[in-house]
Amino acid sequence: MEKFFDSTSAGAILARFAMQLFFLFILVRALYFRYTKKENFLFTFFLIGIVVFFICTIMKIIKIELGIGFGLFAIFSILRFRTRNFNIKDMAYIFATIGISVINALSLPELTLWGVMIMNTVILAAVLILEEYLKRNMFSKYSIIYDNIELLKPACKNKLLKDISSKTGRDIIRVSIVNIDYKRELAILDIYYKDNIS
Repeated sequence: MEKFFDSTSAGAILARFAMQLFFLFILVRALYFRYTKKENFLFTFFLIGIVVFFICTIMKIIKIELGIGFGLFAIFSILRFRTRNFNIKDMAYIFATIGISVINALSLPELTLWGVMIMNTVILAAVLILEEYLKRNMFSKYSIIYDNIELLKPACKNKLLKDISSKTGRDIIRVSIVNIDYKRELAILDIYYKDNIS
């Protein structure tokens, strides 16, 4: 089975491609979309994964091994997705997509089928653990105009949190004062809360 998987025959390439699609689906659809809800980029990630897989497969077949990694990183650096909707986390997912695609495409004799599957699993597990950690420990921030400046005193901290929580419908964890206008009796506050909307 592993000799077949490591060969460059059409059947072996299709077998690796099936494994590639399996792990790519978990990364993009089960993890990325679950935590970001950005369906706009699903097409992009799947297409990048598929194209990189076949490029690496072709480069392996024609024995161009030296510089495969450098070439892909060069391509990745050129593809500067210049859009405001593409943040650092999205770029990290693109990097993971390319990484999984390269791992699944290269059939190295030293790397067994189980080794490839373990590497894929470790990458996916790392993504899941990091996403869960961020979900539990990251706070959303929002700026509001607040009209009860009496509660901004340090002694009224708990009352302030309860008042803002009741007005916003959020479980406010922390409040920081940005500016206070004593003449108008208004304050600009940054409020921090856990966004539990899934």
